[in-house]
This record gives sequence, structure tokens and C-alpha cells, in this order.
Amino acid sequence: MERQVSTPMAGTAGTPGTPRVLRAMNDRAALDLLLEHGPLSRTRIGKLTGLSKPTASQLLARLEAAGLVRVTGTSEGRPGPNAQLYAVNPTAAYAAGLDVTPHRIRAAVADITGRTVGEYELPTPGRRPAHPVVQQVTDALDGAVKAAGLARDHVHRLVIGTPGAFDPGTGRLRYASHLPGWHSPTLLDELAAALPMPVEYENDVNLVAIAEQRLGAAQGHADFVLLWNEEGMGAALVLGGRLHRGWTGGAGEVGFLPVPGTPLVRQVTKANSGGYQELAGSQAVPKLARELGIEDVPSGPHTEAAAELLARAADHASGPHRELLATYATRLATGLASLVSVLDPELVVLSGSALTAGGEVLRALVQAELEELAAARPRLVVGDVREHPVLRGALESALATTRDEVFDTSH
Repeated sequence: MERQVSTPMAGTAGTPGTPRVLRAMNDRAALDLLLEHGPLSRTRIGKLTGLSKPTASQLLARLEAAGLVRVTGTSEGRPGPNAQLYAVNPTAAYAAGLDVTPHRIRAAVADITGRTVGEYELPTPGRRPAHPVVQQVTDALDGAVKAAGLARDHVHRLVIGTPGAFDPGTGRLRYASHLPGWHSPTLLDELAAALPMPVEYENDVNLVAIAEQRLGAAQGHADFVLLWNEEGMGAALVLGGRLHRGWTGGAGEVGFLPVPGTPLVRQVTKANSGGYQELAGSQAVPKLARELGIEDVPSGPHTEAAAELLARAADHASGPHRELLATYATRLATGLASLVSVLDPELVVLSGSALTAGGEVLRALVQAELEELAAARPRLVVGDVREHPVLRGALESALATTRDEVFDTSH
């Protein structure tokens, strides 16, 4: 079982300072610039890397021969002859991600540039899976691979995001009793035998934090907490630029946190709930709305109902709607106060539809309440990655490791 998801720069083989290692470092720098900026000319790459024109030419020839870059056109509209433009070859490698919930598995494949080239969603209803988990995973992956026009063995690496976490000591899924079929002690071995690529497993909220750190509101921040509220409450803890997972993978399972304002929940793993979940989880929002006399409380799944109510309240921001936001903000800040008192993060990112639906109005109320309840004063922001954030984080994680391996030209 692979669990490493943090993504430091790739190491290079050989003795530091040797020509081969220096070339590999320049190659990687150029590839990263092409990923960041898109197509660039040889001259522009030379300026950005500080390399001479001959060295930049040799570098691009080397990367083109290795299949890592390709010519995509020529520059136009500038004095002098048009220059060839180089870009990362998107077909150099592919990575995949899976977002697993009790109701469905969402899968996607991205090329090495990060562009999603295939997606698929597999419904998985019922407490007793109609098909074994291994088949569910392979069917979902194959659906995305087929949508991309690829074969399964084109995928360089797969990251699977689930609620809870796989205990590194036992290999069994913990903190997610509501995910049917995923608790077999042999599951990871069975998946490894069925899948032809390296597979990593990561908590779903941790993957949302990776997405926000790479693409969203947490870019440039090395210490932050991401609070997630959708079907369940959870948090991701990024300390010193790296995810903190805890001894058994349970760091951030804040739904189990005892908080004032709710009865003390015992045997939390059997109940799959705790004080903070009961106080501020998405299922609490429709109930609170009814208590405040708000009419037309949506029926159906509580996550969707909570998001609709909070969005509506943020638009009205008066009367019982304002009271709904204010009361809910106090509930959210109650649990956050414990987190920030222990961790003292620079930033708190609010994510998940039950938090982002309230937008800036809810964020400001939670910020004000938190300043009353905790001595630490982190800045609160609403998450930017709204479309399938767990899946996006899985892809970003798989891509980071894939690039480290594929872009390493020191061999």
C-alpha cells in the first residue's frame, strides 16, 4: 500500500554537481516552466532559466528526443523571424484519480499537463454492494480510461480518495463505517493484484486540501486547516507544507470532536458521528431552519438541502435567514476554536457545499465568532476549488508523483 501523497521536488540520481545531475535539474526547471506558462520559445526558456542559447537548444533537443516536449507552432506578431514554440507533450504520461463515496465512485484521467481527458461515474447504491469493491474500482477506472480513448496500462499512477483512512499498521480502513465493502483486511492486496499501476490511498478531505494548496485558496501557504462539510464533517491539517495524517490516519476527523452545545456522544465509531458533526454537520441545517420558522425547507438529501438553505440565507441576510446564518456560524466556530487553539494555523479554508454555499456572508460571521472564542486569529477564506474537489485533489496528487518520475532525466 502506498500512502505518500506529499510532493517534494524530484530527487535526481548521481552525485550532486555532476554534469548529468545539472542537466536533469535544468530539464526539470524547463518542464515546470512549460507547465506553468504554456508554449514557450527557446529564447524565452533561456531567459527564464538563465541558460545560454546553445544550452537551451541542447536541452530542448534532449527533451524532444525523450518525448517530453514537442513543437506546437511558431510565435507571431513580433519583429524578426518567427520562433518555434515548445510545450510539454501531453501524451508523455497519464494519471488517474477516484473519488469514492457510499453512493458512487467518480473517476477521471488526466494527461501529464493536468488536463482531464476522461471522466466516468459509477453508481454504488445500497448497504450491500452488488459487486465486489475491486470490480467497482476497476469498472470506474476503465470507464474513465475508455472515455479518454486509452487503455488501462496507459495510466502511470492512480490515487483513490475515500472517507476515513487506511491504517498504515493494519491496512484496514478506519473512521468510515458508512462505506460498505471497503473494510476487508485483504482489500488492498486484492486491488494491487487487479490494477497494473502503482496505487495510493488518501483521505478525501486531505485531497481537497491538496487541490486548494495547488490550485486554490491555499496557494503559497505552508500552514493551514481546511474544514470540510458535505455528507460529513472533516478537516485536513497542513503543517510545514505537508499533510499531517496522524498515527493511524485519523488526524482531522473533527466530526467526532466533543463540543459544547450537544450531548456527549459515546461509541463514536459505531455511531459514525460525534458532537461537532451533530452540532454543525450539514444534517443540522434543515433542522435549525425549521426551528427558526423558515418555510419551504427543501426535502431530499441533507447535504443538498443545507447548501440550498445557506445560499438562500446569504442572499436574504435578514430576519430568520440572518438568524440561521448567525447561529450556524457560532456552531462552526465552536469546533474551529479547538482546532486553531491547538494548531495556530495561518489560514483556515472553508470547503464543501454546506460551507461554500454561505459564501462571504457566512465566512465573515464565522471569522467574527472565532475571534471571540479563540486567542489565535487565523484568516478564514472560502475554498476556490468547487467542481469535484476530492477528484481534483486525487488527480493533482497522482500527477505530482508521475511528473517526478517521468520528468527525471538523470538516469
